[in-house]
Amino acid sequence: MWEALSSEQASFNIGNGNVKYFPQDIAPFIGMENWDEKDKGKLLEQIPSNRSFSVMIANQITLPPSVQIIFTIPLYQMYCPVLQPFILPAIKVRNLQDTDIAEMLTLTALTKPGPFYENTIRLGNYYGIFHENTLVAMTGERLKLTGYTETSAVCTHPDYLGKGYASHLLSHASEKVLQNGQIPFLHVRKDNLRAIQVYEKLGFQKRASVYFAIFKPA
Repeated sequence: MWEALSSEQASFNIGNGNVKYFPQDIAPFIGMENWDEKDKGKLLEQIPSNRSFSVMIANQITLPPSVQIIFTIPLYQMYCPVLQPFILPAIKVRNLQDTDIAEMLTLTALTKPGPFYENTIRLGNYYGIFHENTLVAMTGERLKLTGYTETSAVCTHPDYLGKGYASHLLSHASEKVLQNGQIPFLHVRKDNLRAIQVYEKLGFQKRASVYFAIFKPA
């Protein structure tokens, strides 16, 4: 979070030089440089009290007792230096636009791939597969930092699972990232074994264990 909001996505930072975070309608993520005692001492002084935040960091941290932890789960961070493409020749991928936001919100609310809000689409390119004018699968770009772009919101409507749509879309999105000279990466729950297998077949490798937590001022 810190690296993204200090580099490629600095324009989204509505915090300051010590505590950086995205607007509430774009993403819940917050970053500090070190998350040491000095940093954590500034946390509650410099964030609004009327919203929750998410921290996602490679090293296990202890949040200050003055915040309420709502949810926490271990993740893997995976990256893809060399893509193993997966293509469904008959399936058309469409670039998603503002006119698709309502359907994107409906699909992500149903499948819960991670936080997705009204203006999350502003973070990057999003791609979808439609069936009879209904969005049934999607993925896109979220965090961007120097040399790397995160693929996120990988989700498929339950009625369309098992058709390879997620692999097709993630392959498509990752190829676009690589063509732009970036390395794609993503985050996945450690217990989501099915998704991890899909990602590994595409060439994604586990890079680090990641601590994820949602918290708000107590």
